[in-house]
Amino acid sequence: MRIAIMGQAAFGAKVLETLADRGEDIIAAWLPQGKSGAKPDPLQIAADERRIPAYRPENYKAPEIIQEFQTLSIDLLIMAFVTDIIPRTLIEAPSQGAICYHPSLLPRHRGGSAINWAVIMGDTETGLSIFWADAGIDTGPILLQKRVPIGKDDTTGSIYFNRLFPLGVEAIAESVDLIKACRAPRLIQDDHLATYEPLCNDKVARIDWGRTAEEVHNLVRGCDPQPGAFTHYRGEKIRFFDTHRPDAAPAGRPGEVTAVDAGGFTVAAGSGAIRIGKVRTAAGKQDAAAFAATSGLKQGDRFTTAGDSA
Repeated sequence: MRIAIMGQAAFGAKVLETLADRGEDIIAAWLPQGKSGAKPDPLQIAADERRIPAYRPENYKAPEIIQEFQTLSIDLLIMAFVTDIIPRTLIEAPSQGAICYHPSLLPRHRGGSAINWAVIMGDTETGLSIFWADAGIDTGPILLQKRVPIGKDDTTGSIYFNRLFPLGVEAIAESVDLIKACRAPRLIQDDHLATYEPLCNDKVARIDWGRTAEEVHNLVRGCDPQPGAFTHYRGEKIRFFDTHRPDAAPAGRPGEVTAVDAGGFTVAAGSGAIRIGKVRTAAGKQDAAAFAATSGLKQGDRFTTAGDSA
């Protein structure tokens, strides 16, 4: 079976390496849209090492790109971390179709920030889906799914790198086996159960200290490592990481610092409080205790939402 890998970054590279090393016929790698001469993507590096042709079109909708793709006589297209909108013509070109990796239990959390929102919304479980790509966004029939728990202090980063990345590579390899054996399911998604959330960026990463400590903690975890949930201190944007829920903490106004010590500091929310382990400012990332020492942060100070008065 002639397989093309479309994707990017470490995940796309690992999928290509895994399938090629087990003897699959990988005939091409397709990279994100961009100008030629850009910094090589890990997928391109992996393809070059195995002498697999790599393509980086400026526009996937260009007629010449569509024609070039079709002339490759691809049997299966594997979409491993694809952020471009791919024309339906390309998705339907392979004789066996196109499958796509998505880091959620579809139809829940469709969209480009699925792991972030699972954490922000306080889910205790998430997973991954391998689905048959169609013209919609994460709407195609499910081939297989894998489930993973979300711990109380897990972050988007820990869930992806420790679980959904390696499990995703295994799931794609398993999917290829099922397709080759003509046993790959096509389970229609129930759109009544679907959720679709926007990209996790600064539009959603602002901390509202009037929320409960659990909600603030979930936002920080969901925005870790990027973009980083943020608040303000003395007019400067401060991003929080490595938060925990203390068993007990002194009461305070929302956003008020209730404790500062060698391990970090504690901030009150609308109800409860969160313990801060690390922060990131314009100067970079540092331990919360170091930030407190250099900034003069002390008990009774207050973090605010932009526009609030201290």
